Amino acid sequence: MKISMKDVAQKAGVSTATVSHVINKTRFVRVETKKKVLDAMKNLNYYLNSAARSLRSRKSNVIGLLVPDISNFFFTSIARGVENTLKRNGYNLIFSNSNENLESEIEQIKIFNTQLVDGLIIAPVPGDHTFLNELLSGDYAVVFIDRKPKGYQGDCVLGDNIKGTYDAISMLIKKGHSRIGIITGLPGLTTTEERLIAYKKALSDYKLKIDEDLIKVGFSQFEEGYKSTKELLEYTDITALFVTNNLMTVGAIKYLKEKRVAIPGDIAIIGFDDYRWASIIEPPLSMVKQPAYDIGEKASKLLLKKIKKEEIGDYKEYRLPIRLVIRGSC
Repeated sequence: MKISMKDVAQKAGVSTATVSHVINKTRFVRVETKKKVLDAMKNLNYYLNSAARSLRSRKSNVIGLLVPDISNFFFTSIARGVENTLKRNGYNLIFSNSNENLESEIEQIKIFNTQLVDGLIIAPVPGDHTFLNELLSGDYAVVFIDRKPKGYQGDCVLGDNIKGTYDAISMLIKKGHSRIGIITGLPGLTTTEERLIAYKKALSDYKLKIDEDLIKVGFSQFEEGYKSTKELLEYTDITALFVTNNLMTVGAIKYLKEKRVAIPGDIAIIGFDDYRWASIIEPPLSMVKQPAYDIGEKASKLLLKKIKKEEIGDYKEYRLPIRLVIRGSC
């Protein structure tokens, strides 16, 4: 049987208005009376309908987080930064995954629109995002992370992809490599574009030829990293490899280990994102380290400011530093 506020009032011997004041803290209630109400709620197993209260207050203290690949360590690290920051500020998190699919992303956002969330943090998938101008009606605050949406203006918290990639390629060139392969993510993503721009700029600055055969683009998955590494080693003469995604990096290492390719003797390699496994494999892997947790933390703090109307005006873009961690693979 569904227990109502009226049942609680009858059990406690008070009015429904008094029960409401105790629950919502809208008026002073004597300690003795308050205890009667709380005891009655406990005895009847009555729990406040938070959804109903949210409808009245238009505030749920719930934030949505939509990422494109929950299996990617980078996004789980961002999620930790988001969740820890929100908990410290009295907010709860709903976590969702779009699977790098635009239709899925649209459906997930529609679901968030029905959940009375106070804000939404999104890492957008590849594709045109002009639809957000209608889909995001302004009922809640929004911050984008890692990737910039194309066709929509919004606050963004990103890594400095240009500098991180440029530093990695420059270091390989200084070590004597002129045939450097790159394995990167899907076209249409600002992260992919920025890393490719930096790769090509570094080659151009050092007067090296840009060979499109040395560029492999695909889904940011283990299998793609494995397959692309195989193709580069079988059909090109690369002496160094730069992989711009951690899952693809694992795939690349898997192939090199299987074929007993000496690292860095036969090929130097630098990966992207720096997790513990990178420092314990043999040889330890050089990585471009992204501040994933910090991105989640910064995005959450920015979102909370927007919710509180402390952050208004033109949309802003925040770039967090990315650094090269040199180990034994290059």
